[in-house]
Amino acid sequence: MRKTKKFWGWGYEGFEINQKAFNKTKAMLQFALGVSQLESIEAPKLANLRLRASRFKLPASIASICTNATYDRAAHSYGKSFRDIWRGLHGQFDNPPDYVSYPKTEADIEVLMAFASRKGISLIPFGGGSSVVGGVEPSSSALFKGAITVDLKYFNQILEIDKQSRTARIQAGIFGPELEAGLKPHGLTLRHFPQSFEFSTLGGWIATRSGGHFATLYTHIDEFIQSLRMISPNGVMQTRRLPGSGAGPSEERLLAGSEGILGIITEAWMRLQDIPKFKLSQTVRFRHFMQGVEACRAIAQSGLNPSNARLVSPLEALSNGLGNGQDTIMILGFESHDHPLHAWMDRALAICESFGGKWTSKNDSSTKSTQKDVAASQWKSSFLQAPYARDELMKLGFIVETFETAVSWDQFESFHQGVEAATQAAIKEYCGKGIFTCRFTHLYPDGPAPYYTVIAKGKAGQQLVQWDNIKAAASQAIIDHGGTITHHHAVGKDHLPYYEQQRSKPYGDILASIKRTLDPSGILNPGVLIGEGNEGMRK
Repeated sequence: MRKTKKFWGWGYEGFEINQKAFNKTKAMLQFALGVSQLESIEAPKLANLRLRASRFKLPASIASICTNATYDRAAHSYGKSFRDIWRGLHGQFDNPPDYVSYPKTEADIEVLMAFASRKGISLIPFGGGSSVVGGVEPSSSALFKGAITVDLKYFNQILEIDKQSRTARIQAGIFGPELEAGLKPHGLTLRHFPQSFEFSTLGGWIATRSGGHFATLYTHIDEFIQSLRMISPNGVMQTRRLPGSGAGPSEERLLAGSEGILGIITEAWMRLQDIPKFKLSQTVRFRHFMQGVEACRAIAQSGLNPSNARLVSPLEALSNGLGNGQDTIMILGFESHDHPLHAWMDRALAICESFGGKWTSKNDSSTKSTQKDVAASQWKSSFLQAPYARDELMKLGFIVETFETAVSWDQFESFHQGVEAATQAAIKEYCGKGIFTCRFTHLYPDGPAPYYTVIAKGKAGQQLVQWDNIKAAASQAIIDHGGTITHHHAVGKDHLPYYEQQRSKPYGDILASIKRTLDPSGILNPGVLIGEGNEGMRK
C-alpha cells in the first residue's frame, strides 16, 4: 500500500507514534506548565481546502510537467517548522505556489527557467520540503506575477559508482533511504543522517549545508562533495572531480549553502565511506551540566573523533527516557569499518571520568565487534519520533520548537547563560510558563553546536505570535552573544534578519552580485539569503 505524506505536517498519514511514551510526555508537560485543559485541534481535510486560483496560464511547453492540483500546491506551500505546521494545521494556505512542476530532465528545468525569467514568475527549488526556516515558502512580493515550485522527485537515481575512488554520481532528488539502499549492495554509505533523513534529499542537504547525525569529524554535507552540477538561468555550472584543489575559491563551496537562489542542483559526485563493521556505545552521567561540557571539549580536542558524543541536559534527557531528571547525560559512540574500537572507547570514558562522569558498566577488552547501549537505543528511537510527537503536541495547543547554533568553547558558558536568560524572559512574557532545554549535537575542537528546545504554554489561536516573539528574542541573543544564527538549519527567510547581522557587508554585496550574474531576472527563491529589496534585479 502506497504511503501518503501529510500535506500539512510531518511525515506520513497514519503513522503511529509510541502512544505510551507520548501520554507520559503529555502528562509531564501538563504538570510542569500547569495546563489543565488541552485544546483539540483537528488536522485539516484536503476536501475542505479552498486555495487561491492559479494566477497565470502555462504554455504547452511546460504544462505537461506541471500541476495545480490542491494536494500538490498545499504540500508545497510550507516547510516543516513550527510556523509552517501551525499554519497548515489551521488550514491557512494563503500563498500557495500557482503550480508545482515535476521536471524529468535538465532540459525541462531550462525551459522552466526561460519561461519564468520572461514572464516574471518566481521558481522555488524543492527537494523533500523539510526546511524549518522558510526556505521553500513562495514569495509574497508584488514583484512577481506568480510562483512555480520545482520538485526534483524524478531526479532520484544513483548514476555511477566509482568504487576505486569510493565516490558516486548521484542525482539531487534522491531521498535518504533510497540513497543508502542503493549504496548498500556495494558495501558503501554516504553516512549522512540528519533527523529529516527519511524526508529530505541529497540536493536539499547540499543546498542548505545540512548537518548529519554524527557528532565529530564529518559533520556537514560539504565535506562529502567531490563535484557538483547546477542549472542556472545563465547556464550550467559543472565542477571537476578532484580529491582536493588549491585553484582559487572553491566552486563547490559557493554552491553548497546557496539555498536555491543561484540555480537548481541536479547531481553531484559524493565521497563515500565503507559501511561500519565495528560499533560501540555507552551512556555517561554527569552530576553537573558544565562537567559534561568540559568532558565534551576534552573529547573534541583528543583526536578520538567519536561518531556520537551527544550531551543532553537533565530535563531533556528525562523526557526522552534517559536519566533521572537530575543528571546530564552523554551518549558516546564509536564506529569503524576497519578496526575494533575498545581502546578509543576506553580512552574517551577515562576522559569523562576525569570530569566526574559515571556509567553503569565499563567497556573492557571484550572481543565483541559491536556493543549496544540500551539508553542510546532509547534516545535514537525518541529522536526519530520527535517530529511526529511535536505535531501531536501542537494539536493539543502546546508550543514546541527548537533552534540551534555554534560558538567557541571560550565563549560557551557566558553565551549559554545569555541565550537562556533572553529566551526564558520571552517565554515568561509571552507564555507565562515554559521549558527550556539544551543538548550538544556536534562537537569541534574549537567549540560545540548547542541545540535548544522550547516547550511552552500556548494560548488558543495565538501560538504562532507567541512563538515568533520567543524566536526573535532567542535569535537576537544568539547574535549578540557571538554565535551563528544557524549551525545546520540554513538561513531561509526566517533567519535572514540575523544572517544579515552575522555576515560582513562586502560579502553580502558579493553574494548579491553572484546572484545577478547567474539569475539576472532574480526569479530563483526570492527572499532567501538576500532580502528581496536588495536584489536589485526585477523592475
